[in-house]
Amino acid sequence: MEQTVHNAEAYDFRQYDRIWQRVAPNLEPYLDMPETPEMTGMAEAMTAASAPSTQQESQLPGAAPNPCCMGTAAEEMLDILTGYIEEELSDRRSILALARQAPSWARQRLRDIAADQANSARRLMAAYYLIRGECYHPSVSMERIYTGRWCPALRERYHAAACNGLNYARSAEDSTDPCLRRLLQELSDLSYAHADALMQMLERSIQR
Repeated sequence: MEQTVHNAEAYDFRQYDRIWQRVAPNLEPYLDMPETPEMTGMAEAMTAASAPSTQQESQLPGAAPNPCCMGTAAEEMLDILTGYIEEELSDRRSILALARQAPSWARQRLRDIAADQANSARRLMAAYYLIRGECYHPSVSMERIYTGRWCPALRERYHAAACNGLNYARSAEDSTDPCLRRLLQELSDLSYAHADALMQMLERSIQR
């Protein structure tokens, strides 16, 4: 009897496990067989070999399951971020078109605003990548923009910048992600600064 038990301990039961699972999957095939240290060690080794190494996965770059910033708390605002990216790039094209027909004293300031808007779009695309792990590719428009008369065009661009500032501020309040909230608030402040600059241009133009 002792010899039989030792032979059973040394034998590989995996092929019988597979057969048993097909025949009677709800029954324990080795219910009466005493568990030995050798069998326990073999089972642990098989489990360790088949299970994924979560420790190694957690050490991979970008593998944090729930980062404190730009993580799952920010995912619900991805569609809003893409809308802001498209809006910044569209406003940049409008400002550059305005700069081409602006008085000489206003051209450089308008180019600076356009550069700020391009940088804002890049910051938003970086945030998108941090949240999603994928690059966002904005649409590219080749349509020619006609701005019209100077003062009405300034008025239109002022309202666009001011509304952007308000929308960024509202999104910052709605966000539960601390880093995304800070970014949106910074962009809100920058948009309001652009609106102030455009209003100053309008003031100077009206005085003339």
